[in-house]
Amino acid sequence: MDSTTIPSVDQLLQSGIELSMPLQFSGDFLELAVLFFIIAIVAAVLGARGVAGLSMTVAKWLVIVFLVLAVISLLL
Repeated sequence: MDSTTIPSVDQLLQSGIELSMPLQFSGDFLELAVLFFIIAIVAAVLGARGVAGLSMTVAKWLVIVFLVLAVISLLL
């Protein structure tokens, strides 16, 4: 390898150098939070207050987990 050129990923992998990939997540927590929010709204309209409250609690915690993971991934 010439010292003035930047090696490609394939060249680095062939030379045995491990690459550390950044921490990424797909946002599944946010999708689940929206799903539980919709379930809570439907349950509240149908009069099932216990299911609506539980669904809102789950949705709230999933949003919190999503936000924590988003901040961590932005900092790393």
